[in-house]
Amino acid sequence: MTLLVISPDYLSHLYPLLTLASAWAAAGERVVVATGDAVAPVVERAGFERVPLVLGRGSNAGTARASNQPKGEDANLRAFFDATYAGMIPTLRLQAELRRNDLLWRPEQSARATIEAVGAVAPDAILVDHLAFGATLGLRAAGIPYADVVLGHPTALTLPGERYGVPTAWPAAFDPDPGELAALERIANEVTARFTDDWNRAQRAIDPGAADVDDAFRVHGRTVLFNYPESLHDPHRTLRLPGGHAFLGSAARDEDLDAEAAAWLARDPGRPLVVVSFGSFLSERADVLAKVAAALDGTGVRVAMATGAADPKRLGSLPADWLIRSFLPQVALVRHAGGAITHGGNNGVTEALWFGVPVLALPFSTDQFAVAADLERAGIGRAADPNRVSPGEVRDAVLALLDGPERAAARSLADAHRADPGPARARRAVEAGLPGARETRPGIDARRAGGFAVIEHPC
Repeated sequence: MTLLVISPDYLSHLYPLLTLASAWAAAGERVVVATGDAVAPVVERAGFERVPLVLGRGSNAGTARASNQPKGEDANLRAFFDATYAGMIPTLRLQAELRRNDLLWRPEQSARATIEAVGAVAPDAILVDHLAFGATLGLRAAGIPYADVVLGHPTALTLPGERYGVPTAWPAAFDPDPGELAALERIANEVTARFTDDWNRAQRAIDPGAADVDDAFRVHGRTVLFNYPESLHDPHRTLRLPGGHAFLGSAARDEDLDAEAAAWLARDPGRPLVVVSFGSFLSERADVLAKVAAALDGTGVRVAMATGAADPKRLGSLPADWLIRSFLPQVALVRHAGGAITHGGNNGVTEALWFGVPVLALPFSTDQFAVAADLERAGIGRAADPNRVSPGEVRDAVLALLDGPERAAARSLADAHRADPGPARARRAVEAGLPGARETRPGIDARRAGGFAVIEHPC
């Protein structure tokens, strides 16, 4: 059996997909990854084959800096960072305005390149990042069955009545102005309409007989895999999800400590450890990292902090016994932690919960607000506004997490997930959904579909 994994050229997207693919590799099956050049070394280290596939203008091989992005994307990234200082609604509005070109970059070209990659690999199953819309456009237009992997919050696959980019829930610390929220919803409606028009136009160029979709953000494969704990998700929303879905819990990768980190960790094992990371993008917010550092200084905890794109000089004077580096073996460290502070990104949160570590989320954008709201509702973490929270409030929240009820709740969730890991769940779900018949729809060359059944997909 051959599994094809399709990922944008972003490390934060690739890592969980490679972790899921490990279930196929462990069974002795062939794994091929279609992605860009920036993350090619990671695919090689994982021991998988790669076929080149460019699905976006930008890339991120670890830390996203405006200075290492192509022209145009650099300005967008700087605008995004500026918007995060203004607050949640300005950030979400900017992301909505950029979404048309960000998520559906050169749609027809990306779609045809995806079809060609499938034809070259001839896979038996496909895992594709749900947000790789150019790729899923090609797969759908060619009638190629695939499994969607929703790597962010489950709301990334919108349901009727929802709009992509508008949070369905807010943490208690956030109280959006009704007028600003209404303006955001209007922009999201306009973007959805334009995005869907672009999608349909590209789909018709590939398959003139294809039926238009009403909302391209709601298109999905026959199998939908949510890289998220089901117990964290709103149960009322779970009831409305499409059939053929599965919650994976977490796709936390195996990772070893490097010599320096291992030696640091061994020096004082009796003190509680707090891991701080704002991911590959939002580490740019050095002011918030400095606020967190000030909060934890003097508390007696040990701190491992990933500074990412931030200049460490902007963080002030830091204790000499903290581990401060631009990039850390975060997964390897968090397994030893008592608490984690993150921006609320899906990877950081699900990795912490995989090891039973409660989370303080400081969300800035996209689905981070929904993740943070889920942490609060499930009693597994806390949330605060990164622009308004004080160092004292951060300190109080972290110390409460280290010994409070959230710790026990996180451990209980981890026990359930580790009994049935995400990669195994993904492989079972995909194998249960593999097609049993092969038919060809008029107008599509089945040879270019890698031998797949060419069938209609319900959306």
